[in-house]
Amino acid sequence: MPLSGRYRAVIFDMDGLLLDTETLWHAAEVELFERHGGEFTWDDKMAVIGTSYEFTADYFADRLGRPRSEGPALVEEMVAGMHERVRRAVEARPGAIELVNRLRQTDVRLGLASNSPRVLVDDALRSGGMTDAFEVVVTSDDVANAKPAPDIYLLACERLGVSPADALALEDSASGVAAAKAAGLTVVAVPQFAETDVSAADHIVASLEELLTV
Repeated sequence: MPLSGRYRAVIFDMDGLLLDTETLWHAAEVELFERHGGEFTWDDKMAVIGTSYEFTADYFADRLGRPRSEGPALVEEMVAGMHERVRRAVEARPGAIELVNRLRQTDVRLGLASNSPRVLVDDALRSGGMTDAFEVVVTSDDVANAKPAPDIYLLACERLGVSPADALALEDSASGVAAAKAAGLTVVAVPQFAETDVSAADHIVASLEELLTV
């Protein structure tokens, strides 16, 4: 699926799309629930993957039988565990490094749009050896509303100097697909997990390796 010549910009999601951080998130989530006397199931994973911190905070509080006012603290506790994992090592998803490097040799502009906070994104890119890979990096800290709202993608396009109609988003979650579509981008979904509903995407591929013919 050729990308150069068709789009002025390609904007990558990070967690589960560019980098294999979703497995690290899952370990942090399981650990959090165990610490608070609960069990984090695969259904829980599917419920929160790609969603905002606000949604996750409410979800965790409800699942653990806590007041929703305690939700943000639960998320912060999980993020602290995630920091430790991200700093140790992060693997790139199959085809990710090759695709980024190939696109950098074209006139396509590259951006990253992540629902994670800036400090985690910076740490993950550093651990994954991709600190300088993108012209623009937009995180949940940069916008009022995280995915599935379109804000992150709209800001990424603005900073890249391209119209959303001329940009392609690469996503792995329903929330991310919804955000990019709402912003007006074409979306290719590359779901890490078969259970993820990305049917709203314009195209679905099994791996970023399928996009290497650029």
